[in-house]
Amino acid sequence: MADKDLDGRVRAAAFQFLQHQVDLHGEVIARDTLATGFIFEGQRVPLLGPQGIFKPAILPEIPLSITTVPVIEGRERRYDDGMEEGGVLRYRYRGTEPRHRDNVGLRLAMRRRTPLIYLFGVVPGKYMPHWPVFVVGDDPAALTFSVAMDDHRLLSTNALALGEPGDEGRRSYVTRLTRQRMHQQLFRQRVLRAYREECSICRLGHDELLDAAHILPDGHPLGTPIVPNGLALCKLHHAAFDANVLGIRPDLMVEIRLDVLEETDGPMLKHGLQGFQGKRIMIPRHPSLHPKLEFLEERYAIFKQAG
Repeated sequence: MADKDLDGRVRAAAFQFLQHQVDLHGEVIARDTLATGFIFEGQRVPLLGPQGIFKPAILPEIPLSITTVPVIEGRERRYDDGMEEGGVLRYRYRGTEPRHRDNVGLRLAMRRRTPLIYLFGVVPGKYMPHWPVFVVGDDPAALTFSVAMDDHRLLSTNALALGEPGDEGRRSYVTRLTRQRMHQQLFRQRVLRAYREECSICRLGHDELLDAAHILPDGHPLGTPIVPNGLALCKLHHAAFDANVLGIRPDLMVEIRLDVLEETDGPMLKHGLQGFQGKRIMIPRHPSLHPKLEFLEERYAIFKQAG
């Protein structure tokens, strides 16, 4: 009973720690922060380790987190985890032995309905945490667990403490939203990483003030979330780009809409927009990540029509 009480208190503290980090840094957290973790009753509790299924030393039996590592270009993931349409995450066993202690730990989490943390690797060194998740199925033949995703914001404190995964309808809803957020973060982090975490126009380097802008928008047939269809832009230049106040020519030069260029206003207009007329944008070092010429041509034509 004491161990069960300890388990619950550690998980509650871990969830609180994660919420604090998300409030501070947004929904993508540095690996070092997660690996360092927090102090619980004098003992350090990391949230992840070298293996995907992780149980800190303080917990008696059941893992605290499961992790999907980021994709590294040119290298395959060792484990192929992924979302299924039925509203669950397919999570691979540790190795191929169902009786491995990590797999046994997740099986115990399933029997006890214990809430876990899921850490989704966005890019190397950065993870998107989601909690609570619950192991709801076990398929030894496929060497996979089924993991239901819920949202701590939709659960009462009591329901979370008791380990009550949401009903199927809510689970599907949360999974759909989570998948969408993961895709958005994948695009954002990969674009910012390619552009060295600087605005491609003004070189502003504050992550919290940067966006990954689509060259061709989501609804466009070619508006796929890939780095060659993205630009790292600060909030101001992203808004100006989307509003066709600012355009980028196929030769990578910035062009400000004529009426805005001729307008007289304060220093923000002069230095924030007009001053970049005819300046060349910064692009990624690797040619495969450069903005695609046909995307720029089509978007520039839209800019000219809007002007």
